[in-house]
Parts: sequence; structure tokens; C-alpha cells
Amino acid sequence: MIFKTIKGSFLLFLITLTVSCEIRETIAINQDGSGTIEVVKHREEHSYMQLVGENYSKETIFRDTTYVFEDYIKKYNENFVRYTEPEQKFLSEYSKVKVHSKQSAFEKEFRTVISQSFANVEEVPDLYKTDNYASDIKFNYALTAEEHDYRVSYTFDGNTFKRTVKIIDAVLLKKNFDEIESLKKRFSKFQLVQTYTLDYRFPRKIKSVSNAGAKISEDRKSVKLYFLLSDCLQNPESTNLEVVLEEDI
Repeated sequence: MIFKTIKGSFLLFLITLTVSCEIRETIAINQDGSGTIEVVKHREEHSYMQLVGENYSKETIFRDTTYVFEDYIKKYNENFVRYTEPEQKFLSEYSKVKVHSKQSAFEKEFRTVISQSFANVEEVPDLYKTDNYASDIKFNYALTAEEHDYRVSYTFDGNTFKRTVKIIDAVLLKKNFDEIESLKKRFSKFQLVQTYTLDYRFPRKIKSVSNAGAKISEDRKSVKLYFLLSDCLQNPESTNLEVVLEEDI
């Protein structure tokens, strides 16, 4: 399929951008289980400048867009209804997701914010795939052409929160692992910033966290984890997390 080929041709380019990118995933959960999630991805300018050299000053792009995924379903409904019923149900899980993307070569700001309010964190889809599925609807691409190596999901039963990463394509994961490893060697002489931060806040004090590297706040109601983004892409399951809260008295 053409879409699949195009995506493959840009894979190395996208990974190159990734090694000069910072991502922060923030979740705030209320006492009733409702809350908000936000994923912010932005290009770290000093790192990117090292990678592209003189081309850095030649950028001319400016784009500032905001959309709610449901708007894509309505606007391109003629394409949406061509999907199978299970595919329509899957895409509808993204309906409440909001995306704001700004790419400004003049201000040197390249940032995407993906956010959603939820009644229960289990209803949150894998936000990292939002743009892919929006493009599928807009251009009438088959979902079967999508290539993803892992999926992120969340659960919270009122006492235990879990962030779960499931590998869905081990072959693709190995391919991406090797390509990132090659890039890491190629760019080893550069001082690149490529942080991946998980920042979660809960309605009660934290009793325990599964990752020993987690930083718990003084009030014990929030936790942060810091990773190298390239490490997370090579080993997505390293970002799995379980947080147990103290019993509500």
C-alpha cells in the first residue's frame, strides 16, 4: 500500500527528530477517578541544531493547528463510514482527544500538545497514535496499513494505578531498536537532550511505586519518572508503572 511505503520512507527521519525531542506525559486523577491527561512533545532546539547543522537556519515552515478528533470524524464522515464497525468503534475512542500543534521556524518552536479529560482513565486511548489515525480518516487510509510496535493503556481501580505497555509487533520493535541504535552511535559525539517524563498526581498519598527510580513529592500525592527517550523507544516496557495509594480512611 502507498501509505505504508511513504510511512516507511520517513521512519528514519522521524526517529532522527525523536533523538532531539522531549516528551512529558502528565496525568491528574481526582477522588472519583475522573481527571485529565496531557502529552506534550517538543523539539529541543539546541539538540536539533547540532544534528542538522546549517540547514537549521534555512527552515521556513509555519503551521499552527488545533483540532478535536471528533471533528475529523464529522468532517470526513464519508471516509469514516467506510471502515468496518469494529474499526469505527476503535476510532471513536479518540473522539474526545484534542490536539494543538505549532511548528514555527521563525520562533523556533515545534510543539504538539495532545490532551483529554476522562471520567475513568481506562477510557483513554493510546494518545501517541492520535495523529496517525486522524490522517487515516482524512486521507481514507486503511487501518491495516498502520504499523505500531507497542500500545499504551491505563487502569485505576480507586486504589491502584497502572500504566501498561504491550508489545504488539516484536519484529517492528526489533527493526526500530536497530535503527535507533545506529543513530545513537552516529550522534554519540553530540550532547543531545531527549528526555521522557512521566508526571502523575493522585487524590491520596502514595503507598508504593513499582519503579525504584520514581521521585515521590513531599506531600506523597504525585510521582515523577525520568527516562532517555531513545531508551524508551528501544524498550517501551521499561515505562510500565504501578502506583498503589494509601487506603482512604
